Amino acid sequence: MGSTKTPRPGEQPLLSSYHSSDDEERGRRTLRGGNRRGSPLPPTSTSSAHTPTYSHFAVPDLTTSRPTLSRRSTNQLRSRSPTSARLEAKRKYTYAAVFLVTSLVSFVVQTELASYIQHDLGWNKAYAMLYLTHGSWVFLWPLQLLFLRLQRREQSWHQFWNNHKQILRKTAQMVERQEVRVPRGMGADRSPWPYLARTTAVVTTALTVAGSSWYVAVSMTTPSDLTAIYNCSAFFAYAFSIPLLKERLRLDKMVAVFVAIIGVLVVAYGGGSSSDEAGQAGPATRFAGNIVIGIGSVLYGLYEVLYKRYACPPDGTSANRSMMFANTFGSLIGVFTVLVLWIPIPVLHVLGWETFEMPTGETASLLLISVFANMVFSGSFLVLISLTSPVLSSVAALLTIFIVAIVDWCLTGQPLEAPAILGGLLIIAAFAMLSWSTWKEMNEEERKGPVDLSSDSGDED
Repeated sequence: MGSTKTPRPGEQPLLSSYHSSDDEERGRRTLRGGNRRGSPLPPTSTSSAHTPTYSHFAVPDLTTSRPTLSRRSTNQLRSRSPTSARLEAKRKYTYAAVFLVTSLVSFVVQTELASYIQHDLGWNKAYAMLYLTHGSWVFLWPLQLLFLRLQRREQSWHQFWNNHKQILRKTAQMVERQEVRVPRGMGADRSPWPYLARTTAVVTTALTVAGSSWYVAVSMTTPSDLTAIYNCSAFFAYAFSIPLLKERLRLDKMVAVFVAIIGVLVVAYGGGSSSDEAGQAGPATRFAGNIVIGIGSVLYGLYEVLYKRYACPPDGTSANRSMMFANTFGSLIGVFTVLVLWIPIPVLHVLGWETFEMPTGETASLLLISVFANMVFSGSFLVLISLTSPVLSSVAALLTIFIVAIVDWCLTGQPLEAPAILGGLLIIAAFAMLSWSTWKEMNEEERKGPVDLSSDSGDED
């Protein structure tokens, strides 16, 4: 029995550098149903687990001879071992750690530049800046495509492009059905792009309204209220994860989220300036501002969970495939922003709420850097959610509160107050607790979850 696969005429070689873990899993039949928890689809019959499929083997005549499986393929019919599950979980966690650091650094850069542009340079155009930053996400997929192309320079462009399209299409079908394997004859040939268009519209709308609430409330309430309420989105992300992602109520997660929110409250109100800030806005205005930012906090938590539930590949998908599709969906958000969300700009200009003004000189240069930093942050954050969970990503984002405070200390020379240090330590402790809990969950899911069996090249007979 040979272990090599005879290519059919016209068949393209696989992009092995895209999804190395997918190649290891190809040819194996999953022993469990392909559905993620909460999927509306019925589980796959377990009886089919004992019937191997030969669709990936070049057998010219199935009627005259019985095809044989190679030793490699036979071994892949077995369930995933604890060792391989731990390695896959470690790989995902390593990627997540890299993108976490990238997102934290880029967010600090964007925050400092945006503050300087608005307050020191006087270009205080909240919605225009939101439109530019979210619109810049459209470049995530082209930049990713360039990076992948540089890795596969030995392939012709035609071959590379066809393989890339097939991978994206297969992944999109996995996202729509929330299955790692789309069965033949069950809508496998249906285009997934209408589904992605609807999902993009819903997710982008939630994101835009949540982001806009910050700019609306900033002049109505105090900075302390703004920081404390908006960053409660970590709690709402966990709350929405229970019905939408079928998250279990875990004591360690609940304690971690609670400690993180306590840390935010200590940072926001521990400096003793809240009483002075309260006098800057009347009680009615401050209450209205808190309602607005509260709605934004809820919507931001909902945005993270909606993205994870309806725009991320299911559990069992390889890390490389998940990362590639996260940037692709980020570009779809950018496209929707550019094509649709420009409409409020002339409306705000006519009403006099935000007069449109093109940035020039130093403002334009720094705005370009800030927008690029936001694109890097957003792409990294989408990948982080796809590889881990909305709850961990939300608590990880809270680390930026402490990091920005440290950067401000270095730039202005004003030392950190004790509440800022205490709150930052609480947030770090909460993140460490949640990271350990997520690591254990990822190991469990990799041991018992479905396996990505789809062909990376997109060929499926």
